[in-house]
Amino acid sequence: MYRSHVLVCGGTGCTSSGSEKIIDALKAELAKNDLTDEVAVVKTGCHGLCALGPIMIVYPEASFYSMVKVDDIPEIVSEHLLKGRVVSRLLYKEMVTDEGLRSLNDTDFYKKQTRIALRNCGVINPENIEEYIGTHGYEALGKVLTEMTPDDVIQTILDSGLRGRGGAGFPTGLKWKFASGNRGEVQKFVCCNADEGDPGAFMDRSVLEGDPHVVLEAMTIAGYAIGASQGYIYVRAEYPIAVERLKIAIAQAREYGLLGKNIFDSGFDFDIDLRLGAGAFVCGEETALMTSIEGKRGEPRPRPPFPAVKGLFGKPTILNNVETYANIPQIILNGPEWFSAMGTEKSKGTKVFALGGKVNNTGLVEIPMGTTLRTVIEEIGGGIPGGKKFKAAQTGGPSGGCIPAEHFDVPIDYDNLIAIGSMMGSGGLIVMDEDNCMVDIAKFFLEFTVDESCGKCTPCRVGTKRMYEILDKITKGQGTLEDIDKLEELCYYIKDNALCGLGQTAPNPVLSTLRYFRDEYIAHVVDKKCPAGVCKNLLTYKIDPDKCRGCTLCARNCPAGAIGGRVKEAHYINPDKCLKCGACIEKCRFDAIYIE
Repeated sequence: MYRSHVLVCGGTGCTSSGSEKIIDALKAELAKNDLTDEVAVVKTGCHGLCALGPIMIVYPEASFYSMVKVDDIPEIVSEHLLKGRVVSRLLYKEMVTDEGLRSLNDTDFYKKQTRIALRNCGVINPENIEEYIGTHGYEALGKVLTEMTPDDVIQTILDSGLRGRGGAGFPTGLKWKFASGNRGEVQKFVCCNADEGDPGAFMDRSVLEGDPHVVLEAMTIAGYAIGASQGYIYVRAEYPIAVERLKIAIAQAREYGLLGKNIFDSGFDFDIDLRLGAGAFVCGEETALMTSIEGKRGEPRPRPPFPAVKGLFGKPTILNNVETYANIPQIILNGPEWFSAMGTEKSKGTKVFALGGKVNNTGLVEIPMGTTLRTVIEEIGGGIPGGKKFKAAQTGGPSGGCIPAEHFDVPIDYDNLIAIGSMMGSGGLIVMDEDNCMVDIAKFFLEFTVDESCGKCTPCRVGTKRMYEILDKITKGQGTLEDIDKLEELCYYIKDNALCGLGQTAPNPVLSTLRYFRDEYIAHVVDKKCPAGVCKNLLTYKIDPDKCRGCTLCARNCPAGAIGGRVKEAHYINPDKCLKCGACIEKCRFDAIYIE
C-alpha cells in the first residue's frame, strides 16, 4: 500500500509542456529519498485545465500543483512528500482562500461541470485495465451480456435521449435500432469516429488518452445490441499518444477475455481493430470514413442507402464518435432516467467542449446541456484576458457559426444553436474578443474547408474556392457591395447542393458573420477599413508628431526602410513602402505610432 499517490497529467497538452520530464525527475527524486515504495507515481489523462500544464495532483491531500517545472521536483519531494508541507507557491490559485484550501471541485472551473464522458480522465492510469475495472469499468458490459436482451439495450439508449456527439445530434438509440434487424444472419460492423479534425478541438483525443477502455466497452455493448462481431476505431495518425493507449487497451481487453470469443461466457463474440487516418477532414463524414477503412480514397457516398442498411464493406454499420460511446456504460449502469434528468427537453445529458481562444481558462470542460454561453466563458472559462469585451464565440468548427454578444445568454443545446445560425458540432468552442475581425475569421475557416474538400462534388470543390476568393478580395480592400450579395448567394447554393456534410455546412461561418456582423463587411468594402485592425491591407501606420521625440529607434528597426526623419525631429512613415509588420510600434517608447 502506498501512503501517497502523485498523479501527473500525461495528455498531449501537458506532454508538450514537459510532463514526461517531470515524471522522470519525480521518480529519480523519490528513489534518492527512499520513497519509491511509499509514493506511487501515476501518469493520467487530461485534467481539463490545459493552460496550467504540466499539472500534478498529490493525494490524499488533493493538492493541485500547476505549471510544475523539473526544478520544482526536489522541493515537492522534500517538503510535501517527506515533511507533509504543501508547497503553496505551486498550488492552483483558485484553491487558495483566506480560510485555507478549498476542494478542487469547488473552484470556478470545476464546480459547474458534470463529468460523465470525462469521469476517468485525470483520475486513472489509462494504461492499466485494472484501474478502469476499479472504477466500475466493464460492469455495464457484464450487465448487458448477462441480464439484458439486445432490444433491452437499444430501448435503454432510446429512453436516455442520448444524441450523437459528433455534430449532427442524431438519436443514438434510433441509429442502433435501424441497424439491429436480421441479427445473426448478416455480417455487421460497429465503427468509432476518432478522426477529430476541427481546428481547436481535442475532446475525443483526450477521452482516448485518458480513458480508452470506456470506448472499447461501449463499442462491445453496441455490437451486442445490433448483432455485430467486429468493430473498427478510425483514429487519426496525428494522435500518437491516443493510438498507443488504444493499442495497449485492446491488448489488455483481449487478455482479460473482454474482447474476442465468448465474452463473459455469453456466447457473444466481438473484437476491435484500429485503422489510422491520414488527417483528411472529410473522413470525419461517416461514409467517407467507411470508404477510407475499406482502403479507398476517403470520399463520401450518396445517401440513401444509409450506413445502417449498407455501410462498411456494403454491410449494415453503425458509427458513433468517441464522446457518444463514452456515455454508454454510465447510462447502462445508472439507468436512462438518470441521464435524461440532465440537460434540456430535446438535448439530454452533458457535452464536452474544447474551450480555447480569448479566454483565461483554456482547456476541456464538460457541462450539462442548457448551460449558458455566459456561464461557460465568464465563470468556467474565467472571462476574457485584459478586460477585453466578448465579441463572439465560434462553435462547431468550420461547420459551425459565430454566436454574437447579443446571444451571450443562450442555453447551449442542439436546437438553440441551430436557431441562431450555429451548431453544436463535435465540441470546439473558440472565444473571440473585440480585437478579432469577423470577416477574417470567416476567411480562416473557408481556407481550411477549401484545403480539406475531397473534390468529389462541384459545389464544394469549386464553390468554396469562389467564396474564399471573394472573402480574400474583401479583406484586401478590393471588394464591392455586389461581392457581398454574390457571397451570400453562393452560400445558399452550396448548402443546398453539396454532396456531404462538409460542403453543406461549409458556408455556416460566412452566413453567421454576415447575419450578425454585416457592418464589418460593409466597412471593409465601403470605408476600406478593418474595424478590428486585423486586415493588413486596410491598415495605415502613422506617427503622431506631437509625441515623436525623433529617437530614430523605429527607423532603425523598420525592415523596409519606410520611416524617415532627422534625429530629434518628428519622423514620418512612407505608406508605399510600409509592410505593416508592426515592428515600429513594438520599438516605440513614446506611444507615438498608431494604426488608422
